[in-house]
Amino acid sequence: MRVARVFLCIRSFLLMKLIAVLATAILWLVPGLVWASSNPDLSLMFHPVGYAAIGIFVVAYILVMLEEKIHLAKSKPMLIAAGLIWILVAVAYRMADGDGEVEAAIRHNFLEYAELFFFLLVAMTYINAMLERKVFDQLRIWLLGKGYGYRQLFWITGVLAFCISPVADNLTTALIMCAVVMAVGRDSGVFVSLAFINIVVGSNAGGAFSPFGDITTLMVWQKGILPFQDFFQLFLPAMVNFLVPAALMHFALPKGKPAQPETYNKVIRPGGGFICGLFLLTIATAIAFHQFLHIPPVFGMMTGLGYLKLFGYYLKRHEEYRWNENYETPPGDRSKERSFNVFSHIARAEWDTLFFFYGVIMAVGGLGFIGYLGMLSATLYGDLGPTFANVMVGVISALVDNIPVMFAVLTMNPEMPDYQWLLVTLTAGVGGSLLSIGSAAGVALMGQARGHYTFLSHLKWTPAIALGYLASIGVHLLING
Repeated sequence: MRVARVFLCIRSFLLMKLIAVLATAILWLVPGLVWASSNPDLSLMFHPVGYAAIGIFVVAYILVMLEEKIHLAKSKPMLIAAGLIWILVAVAYRMADGDGEVEAAIRHNFLEYAELFFFLLVAMTYINAMLERKVFDQLRIWLLGKGYGYRQLFWITGVLAFCISPVADNLTTALIMCAVVMAVGRDSGVFVSLAFINIVVGSNAGGAFSPFGDITTLMVWQKGILPFQDFFQLFLPAMVNFLVPAALMHFALPKGKPAQPETYNKVIRPGGGFICGLFLLTIATAIAFHQFLHIPPVFGMMTGLGYLKLFGYYLKRHEEYRWNENYETPPGDRSKERSFNVFSHIARAEWDTLFFFYGVIMAVGGLGFIGYLGMLSATLYGDLGPTFANVMVGVISALVDNIPVMFAVLTMNPEMPDYQWLLVTLTAGVGGSLLSIGSAAGVALMGQARGHYTFLSHLKWTPAIALGYLASIGVHLLING
């Protein structure tokens, strides 16, 4: 009891300190805002508003990293940070008669988040639907029936993540393999933790050599920097990035086997296989929309949600009919609980993760609007050279979302040969594996497997992942540079 009280006191103290720091920062900014009103050419990079924005972002990210210790959901500090950053920027620009620029910037960043939000929402809905139909329970039974041990399952799930992510995106792949791992090895926390790290590394590495595997590769391809076929030159470096840490983690895995199921009978519910097919059709629709119609992939995903809703209508009517026929009861609450309901699967989406993405994109977008990302890119490429700068882009993407980092690089458009553009594509894609918060896959898995896969459990293996990161860069420079 005493320990719990001390912990609560510490948590309350940290929150009070955060509020005090923010209040002090706002009071400190008042003179700066008055100064801003007399300057039509407003620059906030070396202004108290800019410094406060950086401080707010850093404090919020520290709280995200301490989620496991203080039990504060990661979306809460990022939502507040995003709001405070844009409030400070908006006040400064409004006093300088430039609030129209802020509104346009917020709308642009919010549109980027909206596309990501609905893309992820559809993917999570399909995953939840397959879970409800016991698709992954059936896969678990099949894998256990093969007699695979923890080490074999570790490699099977990692290789599948590496191979699926070039077709689907790395986030969707990580969510699929997450469900498989939780179903297969839920009795071993060590296995689940290491398998999740392996999935994050594998899905990020697999997405790095395909235009459809990661948002950053898609941005480079859309910009016309590299033709479609050139991305596949990154296959060998990406494979090395995945294999090196996986080989090192192999020796830390338990040697036993998961508990055998009592029966190997079919457990998948009616329609489960068809939903899997609809999910693949949804991914194909998203790719086709972008490839052939030049429509954002999210529209293909939303069309795919229509596939699921239409099939869900059939399942609901069919299961209500079978329930009433078999049990001779009128339709009621019991039949509704038994029947398929798409909206219940939407409701079970990982909302904390989705709102965390909102906070990250809007907060980083605010820092980019101030000019810090552009200044960082100019310093890296202008003073340090493209090779070192591209390597550092990967390291930065482990701390800050790789999308705004890559956007800053593309905006600056430094003069580089193709192998350097391939290098920055590789590093931005796989650099996020260095930390669990560095990629969408890692953040999503932290939300899906609370207590099993955390920031600290991933951080323990960061040296091994960094070794793979450096090895992949060396391989790329050797064969492509």
